[in-house]
Amino acid sequence: MTDVPAFLCVSPAPAPASHFRTLLAHAAQIVTVCAHGESHKVGAAMNALATYGPDASLLVDAAGRIAFVGPHSELAAQPWFGSATIATTVDCHGKSLVPGLVDGHTHPVFAGDRVHEFALKLAGATYLDIHKAGGGIGFTVRHVREATESALLRDLQARVSRMARFGTTFAEAKSGYGLDTPTELKMLRVLTQHNRTAHPVKLSITYLGGHSVPKDKSLAEYTREILTDQIPAIVAAQSAGDVHVDNVDVFYERGVFERDETVAVLAKGKAHGWAINFHGDELHAMDAGTVGAQLGARAISHLEEVSDADIGVMAAHSVFATLLPTTAYVLRIEPPPARKLVDGGVPVALGSDFNPNAHCMSMPHVMNLACVMMRMTMNEALVAATINSAASLHQEKERGSLEPGKLGDVVVINHEDWRHLVYEMVDPPIEAVYVHGERVTV
Repeated sequence: MTDVPAFLCVSPAPAPASHFRTLLAHAAQIVTVCAHGESHKVGAAMNALATYGPDASLLVDAAGRIAFVGPHSELAAQPWFGSATIATTVDCHGKSLVPGLVDGHTHPVFAGDRVHEFALKLAGATYLDIHKAGGGIGFTVRHVREATESALLRDLQARVSRMARFGTTFAEAKSGYGLDTPTELKMLRVLTQHNRTAHPVKLSITYLGGHSVPKDKSLAEYTREILTDQIPAIVAAQSAGDVHVDNVDVFYERGVFERDETVAVLAKGKAHGWAINFHGDELHAMDAGTVGAQLGARAISHLEEVSDADIGVMAAHSVFATLLPTTAYVLRIEPPPARKLVDGGVPVALGSDFNPNAHCMSMPHVMNLACVMMRMTMNEALVAATINSAASLHQEKERGSLEPGKLGDVVVINHEDWRHLVYEMVDPPIEAVYVHGERVTV
């Protein structure tokens, strides 16, 4: 719990006789997460949630943005409210509301599955054993190269719809299963096409050509291809309006992309206006925090092997740590040191790492794993899955908290205590999901 104003209202206040899209009324609890316009939370602040209730309401305006949140009695007392018209009023007695969840790291465009590799892992094979044998990323690359654009888009949208049913209202999404110019472009077109459809859940699009090195190329050869062929082709496609890219990523790992090559690719992407948001320190300590800070990275994912020194560097430079507990769970490796990161002042976000290796589309399950495996509190997990994940993607002004002016992205929980979202594993009691104040029905 944190100090909150008596209520939160958009400024200037709505005019008399204004029309509103949705009123979520009389909730037992509304967790706004923030109440003072915080861009993100670190340290002890991650464990402090702004909350209203009992009998709290949230009002979304005709443009899909939050106009008011607070006690219903305060809403009823507003001079403009008596003459307002509201398209949809939802009785939320006995229910709790939290911000729409933001998934900070996904790989949702792929073809085929890797259930056979799951069996190999259960028998003792490591991630790198499978990778070096041509499986893993390489297996999925072969299937994606063969898949049609329409099939990839169909499967992507079905997956994003499943994410939405688990409360995700915005997600990061990567390419990276092409490893050649035509297929990386195909994946980016699919992601861009999704954002141009009517699907309510939109994506922050990441170029990940540096996901792995193709078997027929050396690291030097493939890095040169990325720098002189892939990125220029993507920039040209972006200029033509065929694709959109928000972020650039590289799998910075021993035996995959080494330091010099990682820096070259990330710097090239940054020069084109893409935010740096990369994989680091997953299997080996690679000084990812130092590399990220030197490049001005927004976020680094994984960090299972991050050093104490790099935790200090990330905190000093406000580099987000996007933690992915599903990876450690599936690979049976030590999870990231979330307690050290939070207590060290690093802004911590969460992601599902949804991909054929970690087949999880449920952010509530990720939050549960974060609490059980990484010793985060439930409050910290909610902050990490909302305002901090949003901020890791430069979305903190639009989403991540239930504050006036932000988009009306809300998860309605069928319990008066929001913590049941985390507590009830596998099947969280989600009553409804709203994006821009409209109920999601995908």
